[in-house]
Amino acid sequence: MTTLTGVPGSRLLGLGEHAPATVVTNDDIAARGVDTNDQWIRDRVGIASRRIAGPDESVVDMAAVAGGKALAASGLGAADIDLVIVATCTMPSQIPGAAAQVATRLGIRSPGAFDLNAACAGFVYALATASSAVISGSARHVLVIGAEKLSDWTDWEDRSTAIIFADGAGAAVVGPGEGTGIGPVVWGSAGESAELIAVAHRNTFLYQEGQSVFRWATTALAPVALEACARAGVTPADLAAFVPHQANLRIIEAIARKVGAPHAIVARDIVTAGNTSSASIPMALCRMVERGEVPSGAPVLVLGFGAGLTYAGQVLTCP
Repeated sequence: MTTLTGVPGSRLLGLGEHAPATVVTNDDIAARGVDTNDQWIRDRVGIASRRIAGPDESVVDMAAVAGGKALAASGLGAADIDLVIVATCTMPSQIPGAAAQVATRLGIRSPGAFDLNAACAGFVYALATASSAVISGSARHVLVIGAEKLSDWTDWEDRSTAIIFADGAGAAVVGPGEGTGIGPVVWGSAGESAELIAVAHRNTFLYQEGQSVFRWATTALAPVALEACARAGVTPADLAAFVPHQANLRIIEAIARKVGAPHAIVARDIVTAGNTSSASIPMALCRMVERGEVPSGAPVLVLGFGAGLTYAGQVLTCP
């Protein structure tokens, strides 16, 4: 099995995810009066259903559940965690942040705690930050969570967004390890196109120019993924899985073709989970591991991209 090269010293120790109980189908959206139907949605974005949180289920609630599962999977206890990072762009207000609240819910006492907003690339940004903290000695074990309640920021009468976005949370525990379990990150931004995905102000909903985002994602991001492989010392043929942000099935498949990883399972969580922004990558990876699709120790390529515009790719060793 291929061993990652590059900066040594950090690895994934456990994963966890949480999806809200309520399933909203394409027919449910059409029944709300949105000018759409099941086949139209499947053809354009590949989504059949998505999970939506209830009015009393918050970003912090979902993050705490996913984080607790990741902590249990890692074999560590709350006392072992000294840094909590929550990647999110959908808190109901800017203050207070989610991370310190999640830490308290989980019984993690006095950790470093902060939120990170890189939208749909947020989990990969947070994972890279956690890895650097472990390698530098700033933290021993880090709980990293991507959690979003996009339903609070979606105009349910807007066909371009109502059919896509959903809610959920995914988490990972990062700690020290022999060799390299988390490869070097390749990240960047295209701020000149920030207006393509935006919330204009606090009293408006999320807006995106879908076709422009599609063109950007399908042309600009495969080279980022390939560079992440190169920096980790692997080739696409070495990959056991490719887990891109679950933005749109057509985007996922277009990038996967350009990356050209012949043996990799490609995550397609989008079909039943919708687009959960920063939560999509850890949720999809966790489910792949739980289904036994990716063996422990196998190299996995993750690629986040979204509003900002921001993007980030890394190769990880599956826990």
